Amino acid sequence: MENLNKIDEVMKSFVEEFCYEKANSMFSSISSGKKLRSKLILKIAGISDESLKLCAVIEMIHAASLLHDDVIDESDTRRGKSSINATYGSKNAIMLGDILYSKGYFELSLFDKFIARNVSAAVSLLSIGELMDVELSKKFNSNKSLYFEMIYKKTAVLIEASAKCAAFLKGYDADKFAKYGRNLGIAFQIVDDILDIISNNETLGKPALSDYKDGKTTLPYIYLYENLNDEDKKTLLSYFKKELSSDEILWVKDKFNEFKIIEKCVNEAKFIANEGIEAIEKYKNNELINIMKNMVDRKF
Repeated sequence: MENLNKIDEVMKSFVEEFCYEKANSMFSSISSGKKLRSKLILKIAGISDESLKLCAVIEMIHAASLLHDDVIDESDTRRGKSSINATYGSKNAIMLGDILYSKGYFELSLFDKFIARNVSAAVSLLSIGELMDVELSKKFNSNKSLYFEMIYKKTAVLIEASAKCAAFLKGYDADKFAKYGRNLGIAFQIVDDILDIISNNETLGKPALSDYKDGKTTLPYIYLYENLNDEDKKTLLSYFKKELSSDEILWVKDKFNEFKIIEKCVNEAKFIANEGIEAIEKYKNNELINIMKNMVDRKF
């Protein structure tokens, strides 16, 4: 926890360099996340000024992407609190995101070329992933390949780059750790998609089935669609991007249970997670193994 607080302090100091109180105030209102990427970097590269600074850069870029994401999705909450766009308006949220992006890139330029190139390339793909997410939300997506391409670019690519760059700092095989990071990111997103269905506002900070209402055809819905008869497929499609009644929510959840969709998605997440663990097996890093296992080996 102490090291994660140090990352927050580095990020805060970056923003304070602009000497603009409005930016400081908005930045201080951002809910601190789990810092999965930073935990990953520190568990691979260890604690140093360089690794902490890399964590801060990655977290700033990630925070910027979430600020823009909330504006795109018109989300009024983030991590159980009022989102920046809901509190300060969408224009201010976008500009704060731009400040974090630009400062992150400036600090990134001071690192070794390997790190600067890999993180900047990841952020470019992340932006493509966000654009894909917007396009896919226009209609129900039954294409599993498109879903995996989108979540790789939107969610996993920055985790992949974090692990790869941390391995570079430590002198490890960067490609093997990149695979671990990529699989961690993909498994993380699948788990998040599952939690959206089985959790509630108290445990997740948003109502159940929010993704579907927001136009996100996540993996459970793709698998559910594949298993439904024609009539039920029409019913599922009619619920897309709709505020569902309690009876409609019950219908969807009953169908998930009938075809064991959640179990199937959990098993897929576990398979992907295990592949990631195997990639770094020779390094015997139990902390990284536990990060992956704790994410997928839980009660759903």
